[in-house]
Amino acid sequence: MSRTVLLTAILSACLVGPAFGQSVVLVRHAERADTAAGGAPTMAADPDLSDAGRARARRLGDMLRDAGIAAIFVTEYKRTQQTAAPLAAALGLTPVIIKAADTKALITRIRAVKGHVLVVGHSNTVPEVAAAIAGAPPITIADNEYDNLLVVSRTGKPRLMRLRY
Repeated sequence: MSRTVLLTAILSACLVGPAFGQSVVLVRHAERADTAAGGAPTMAADPDLSDAGRARARRLGDMLRDAGIAAIFVTEYKRTQQTAAPLAAALGLTPVIIKAADTKALITRIRAVKGHVLVVGHSNTVPEVAAAIAGAPPITIADNEYDNLLVVSRTGKPRLMRLRY
C-alpha cells in the first residue's frame, strides 16, 4: 500500500462526518520557489511555490478531496493560497484569507464552521494554531519541513495527530 493511500485511509478515519464533530487539518505551505540548497529560504518577500511545492499542493488536494472539508483558511501570502488552490478548485470553495499574525481571528473563524476545516499556514503559525485548538503544547516545524500534516479532532476532548504527507 502506498504512503499516500495509507495516509488517505487514516485521514478518512479521522474525518468522520460533521454530525460527529469537527476536525481541523493544518499544513504548512508547500515548498517555496526561493528556497536555496539545503532548504533555507532566501529573502524574497512573497515567493510562489516551486515545482516540488506545486506537486505537494496537488497531492494534498488529492488526499483531502473526499474528506468533507467545508472551509479553507489561508494567509495573505501567495504560497499558502497556492498550496490550498488545488483542493479549493476541486471542491468549489473560495479560501478565506486571514492575516498570518491574527491567530485569534483564525481560531474564532474555525470554531464558527460547521464541518471540517483546512488551514494552510507557516512553520511558526501552524503549531501555534494547533496548540490553541487542541489545548496541547506546540510542536516545532523546522524551516526545511514541508510535509507535516496535523489533524485536530474537536469531537469530545480535542486530540492532535501529527502525520507526514
